[in-house]
Formats: sequence, structure tokens, C-alpha cells
Amino acid sequence: MANPLKKTMAYLGLVEDELEYEEEPVAPAHPAPVAPVQQHAAVAKAPVTPLRKPTPARNTTVQEMNEILTVHPRQYSDAKMIAESFRDGIPVILNLSQMTESEAQRMIDFSSGLTQGLRGKIEKVTSKVFLLSPEHVVVSGSAATAGSDVEASFFAGA
Repeated sequence: MANPLKKTMAYLGLVEDELEYEEEPVAPAHPAPVAPVQQHAAVAKAPVTPLRKPTPARNTTVQEMNEILTVHPRQYSDAKMIAESFRDGIPVILNLSQMTESEAQRMIDFSSGLTQGLRGKIEKVTSKVFLLSPEHVVVSGSAATAGSDVEASFFAGA
């Protein structure tokens, strides 16, 4: 029996195939007709899958805004309602005055990720009130022009 390493190298094409047979191979009783193999001039290439899938064209038509949701969450589990409304394109005013400091920080972290993931914006209105605006909503004012990301000093003055 031949060395398994040699068989593997022969299979990979690293060495010439030198198969040694201990006994003669048995031919089938009824040989099947063999179709001639066609040689292709160009080597066929496998399709390439891009790392990032192209995003479908977004609906660039401006929808008529007829609703703004105001939420006074008491616990972190209220985040689901906020996310569903924001995902539907509804701006959300988030008043965190009824939450504990640690849960309010979790809610801000969640809201920041939500707006980042859906290409929206989050703006600090007061120390405990934030505006989450979808990408099709334009907010004008002094806070919008000064760079309105959530500041690290959110709880400093609270």
C-alpha cells in the first residue's frame, strides 16, 4: 500500500502520480461509453461573492410627516416600541426623566445604535430629552448645525 502523504500530494498535483497497484484493477463487465472531453481555451472562473452586499436603492421620496412619537419610558423593555416606531420612519422624542440613571444610559446606548444602524440622527434637546430623527427628516436649528451627537457629559449636569 502506498504512503498516504504521497497520495495526498499526488491528488493536490504537487508530485507526479505514481500509483502502484498491488493487483490488477478489474474492468467492468459492460463498459459505459465515454464521451470525449472538450478542452476549453479559457479557464472557467467561479463567481465571486462580494464582501458587502449592495444595498437596495432606498426610497428617496420624502414622505409627508404627520406623526411624532413622544415616549416616557420607565424601564429598558420599552425600547422595543421606540425601535419599531423609528424603523417605520416616525421621529421619536425620548424623555428619560422617569428612568434610573443606569437604565437611561442603556436606553441612550440603544438609541444611538438604532439611529446609526438606520442612518438617522440622535440629538440632545435637554439633559434628559433626546430627539431621534429618521434619515428622511431634516432638523434645523442651532443644535443641528453644531454637530448633534450625544455628548459624553450626558449625566454630568443631571
